[in-house]
Amino acid sequence: MFKRELVLTASGIFAAFLWISAAHAQSASSSFHKAGEETESAGSSAGHAIANAFHGTVTASEDTAITAKVKTRLHDNDVTKGKDIHVTTVAGVVTLRGTVSSEAISSEAAKITESTGGVKEVKNRLKVRS
Repeated sequence: MFKRELVLTASGIFAAFLWISAAHAQSASSSFHKAGEETESAGSSAGHAIANAFHGTVTASEDTAITAKVKTRLHDNDVTKGKDIHVTTVAGVVTLRGTVSSEAISSEAAKITESTGGVKEVKNRLKVRS
């Protein structure tokens, strides 16, 4: 009887082991599948990041060139030369900041900026000193 119980116990343990092994195998398979999907997604994201970085670099280079052109044109103009006008450009949108002594100077700066190649929009934030 002891042998029979031992055999039944051993076969029960073996059956439990097989059931646990199958569950772990399925879980491992699922985990590997998920890891593969996540790796594929990460590769795709990296590709998008590289493309976005390239386009961001191109936009930043274009913005730097626009800012330089606007500053040069403001410096070369008799009305705006030497005035406190700060120029920033983001995606072709130029913002003018600073303080000037008249509305005529502010208007001339905006006009010069609008007529500069590559400028999509002008935000004139110049303050006229009272």
